[in-house]
Amino acid sequence: MSIESLASIIAGGQPPAVSRDTLAEQTRDAIDGLFGSRYQARSRYSARVALMPGADAVSFAGFVHEDSPTSGVYGGMSLVWFPIEATDDEPAGSLLTFVCGTRGLAPDEQILGRPGHARHLQALRRYLGREHGAAVWVKHDPTNLTEPFPKVLRPSFARFKQVLDRYGNYIYAAVLVPRDSERARGVVSAFVDFYAWERGWTPLKAAKPETDALKNALRGHLFPRVGKDEVHALLRERRFVILQGPPGTGKTRLAAELLASRFEGRGMAVQFHPAVTYETFVAGISPDVEQSALRFQVKGGWLVEAARQAKEGDFLLVIDEINRADLGRVLGEAIYLFESREIARGEGRTVRLPHGLDDGTDTLEIPQGLFLLGTMNSADRSIAILDLAVRRRFAFVDVWPDIGVVADQGRQLATEAFGRLLDVFAQYAPDDALVLVPGHAYFLADSDEELIRRLRFELMPLLIEYLQEGRLGACESELRAYLDWLEGEIARHGASA
Repeated sequence: MSIESLASIIAGGQPPAVSRDTLAEQTRDAIDGLFGSRYQARSRYSARVALMPGADAVSFAGFVHEDSPTSGVYGGMSLVWFPIEATDDEPAGSLLTFVCGTRGLAPDEQILGRPGHARHLQALRRYLGREHGAAVWVKHDPTNLTEPFPKVLRPSFARFKQVLDRYGNYIYAAVLVPRDSERARGVVSAFVDFYAWERGWTPLKAAKPETDALKNALRGHLFPRVGKDEVHALLRERRFVILQGPPGTGKTRLAAELLASRFEGRGMAVQFHPAVTYETFVAGISPDVEQSALRFQVKGGWLVEAARQAKEGDFLLVIDEINRADLGRVLGEAIYLFESREIARGEGRTVRLPHGLDDGTDTLEIPQGLFLLGTMNSADRSIAILDLAVRRRFAFVDVWPDIGVVADQGRQLATEAFGRLLDVFAQYAPDDALVLVPGHAYFLADSDEELIRRLRFELMPLLIEYLQEGRLGACESELRAYLDWLEGEIARHGASA
């Protein structure tokens, strides 16, 4: 029996022409058949098939912890589907779920309580939505057994009311299995392979390419993706946008690409740092030496220069590392101007500057052609925190690592090293440390020799610094093991180069 057989059974629910005993036997055969056709036959597993008659009964089948009793209540992580019969309006079908057994988290506390379990389920949700058009619901905290199934989603699962009434608190991921055979196969195989990954079942050689592809897909969907077109559309709509994310995720590159391709190079890029002041950015008095005599003049800053250029057409001001300066102080009264809707309507505000500018004007307004795009490293805790008055005037875009960029360059060590590092952070890092995960730029190189140098002299020192600062919590031991593995891989590849 194959995964296709199991998917067909699950998608079919409780068919009217098949008795419950026959369906139960077919289900057991399909489950048992996975071991020897998809996973190693010696894998430890336990299955439950309880297809019960009666209007009030809730039938189910699936995988439970291998040490669970053969009947009665059980605990831990379970992969369970609930088949139902056809009605006058709807065909038979199944609700496929991840469930915590009603006896509690044991013996899977380490799996259910690990940050990566919930994060990878969210990645599975994004993946199945994008690839198979399946709407998957995932609970934020699988260990919270007091939280009921959301009322706002119950209408979408109305046919499974009895299931949700009885087990809603224990279900932490759910999807209606599609009737289409190809989509059903995609959804079921993804759920089963994810469960197998968590259980440590070893896939057979024939299935390994597919199971490895799912792992990489989950790594790729760990974080929401954002493309150049989306950022450009947001920039046109909101005018003032900040790209934020961990180091090495390509924020500066993305800003440069937008300046070059969408603004045809009309713009300028500046970098903020602690020494940037109001006088640098808006306007101020600066010394001027002329004919050996020192005099002072009022000079417009970067914002004034950008505003002048924008009167002649669209102009993009890129501010790299925008939160390395105190933005509230740097903007001063100019913060009053940053109202995107008013500017778009041609009703932009005007402020009077403390001193008249070199062109004779003493006011400043932001023209319709000016757009501002900032970048912000969310991992640098030495930077200033944006105050609420500044923050509400900007739209924020999270830019996360992208394993697809690394895989596309075709260097196996880079893909494996990045994948393993993503796994460490995704599985074990607390939420406040997830922003420290190094981006894909650390793994991009034009040769194997360059890659080894980047890993050795850029990535490893960064990770060691994280450990020395004690910023990773429970992730530290796994990261140390990763560094040991990476050091060995660098030595091995360096010796063979």
